[in-house]
Amino acid sequence: MTAQPVMVLVVEDEALLLFSIAEDLRAEGFEALEASNADEAVRLIEANPRIEFLFTDIDMPGSMDGLKLAAAVRNRWPPIKIIVTSGKAKPRDEDLPDGIFVSKPYVAHGVVAAFKSSSTSRSSELSSRTKAGTLTVPAL
Repeated sequence: MTAQPVMVLVVEDEALLLFSIAEDLRAEGFEALEASNADEAVRLIEANPRIEFLFTDIDMPGSMDGLKLAAAVRNRWPPIKIIVTSGKAKPRDEDLPDGIFVSKPYVAHGVVAAFKSSSTSRSSELSSRTKAGTLTVPAL
């Protein structure tokens, strides 16, 4: 019996970015679901209990932005690991549920590295980095 791939929910309102990072994640062996806003993301999480990661942009139209979505997911589905991204100012560390922020523009291998690091978050190295602030990944 083979293990199922790790399921990631990507939330991004810019269609090209959404498609691109979802395809990059699939190429790395993840199963990627796509949502263009927070309401759609919540529906997908409710319908897919296998989701292990949320990768969300901050600036999105709709009922809540990415930070509010991240807070809602943290409160309702605590096991889901959250990585936040934005091309604007970095949010305060206390606004990041898991302390992981990836600035735009990003490179796919940097995002994948953040997922892999987050999935081994029990290691002391990641714990010390996230407690100290943002996990830094390569940008373009």
